[in-house]
Amino acid sequence: MENSGKNVPNLRQVEDIEQATILKARESWSMFSIMSEFIETTERLSTLHPAVTIFGSARIHPDHPDYIKCMEVAHRLSNAGFAVISGGGPGIMAAANRGAFEGKSPSVGLNIILPHEQHPNHWQNISIQYRHFFARKVGFVKYADAFVLFPGGFGTLDEMSEVLTLMQTEKSRRIPLILVGSEFWQGLLDWFRQQMVGKGFLNAADVDLMQVIDDPAQVVQAILDFYQAREIGPSDAERQKMLYL
Repeated sequence: MENSGKNVPNLRQVEDIEQATILKARESWSMFSIMSEFIETTERLSTLHPAVTIFGSARIHPDHPDYIKCMEVAHRLSNAGFAVISGGGPGIMAAANRGAFEGKSPSVGLNIILPHEQHPNHWQNISIQYRHFFARKVGFVKYADAFVLFPGGFGTLDEMSEVLTLMQTEKSRRIPLILVGSEFWQGLLDWFRQQMVGKGFLNAADVDLMQVIDDPAQVVQAILDFYQAREIGPSDAERQKMLYL
C-alpha cells in the first residue's frame, strides 16, 4: 500500500523547508488549544448530573412562540432537577439558558466563537468558550441525559444528525431525543421514512430514536418516564464507551 508510485513529499523533500516547518509547527501547536478545550469541558461538566441539552435556532426573537415554549421547557426541566445545556448564544439557546437560570438547577452555555450570530447570552451559571466545533459537540453529547430539539437551521440539523449517528452506531448511549414543533419536523420525518427507510438507507427503528412532543409538560414527563426503568446517567460500561466519542 505504501508503494503506490505516487510522489508524496515529506518535509525533507519540500523546496521551501522553512515555510513547511512553520506550517507544521503551527498545526502541531494548535493541538494544545484543542486539548485545553477538552480539559476545561471535563473539569467543569463531569460532575454535572443529570442534564438535558437543548438545540434550536439562533435567529428567533424573545417574542417568538418557540422562544417562549423553550423557556417553559427549560424552566420545568430545571425545577425537575436537570441542568440545562445550550449553545450559549441568542435565540433558542438564550431561551433555554434563561428558563433554566430562573429555575433551581444550573444553566450551562457552551459558547462558540463565530464571525456572526454568536454572542453569549446573560443567563449562564456555567459558561465555556470554544473555538472548535467538534470539542463543543462532545460537551453537548457526553454530559446529556436527554436531548430536546426546537426548530432551527443547518446548525440544528447538524447537531440532530450527530446525535442520531452516535446513538445509531452505539458510540453513545440511547437516550430521549425529543423534537418540539410537530408542524416543523413532520415533513422531515416523513421524508426519512419514505426516502431513507424506503430505499434501505435506514432501518425503520432508527427513526424511532426520535419522538415528537409539543407540550412542555409532556416533554419533561417523557424524559422522567424514560428513567423510570433505569438510573439517570451512564452506566460504567456506557461511560467507558463514551470516552471514544
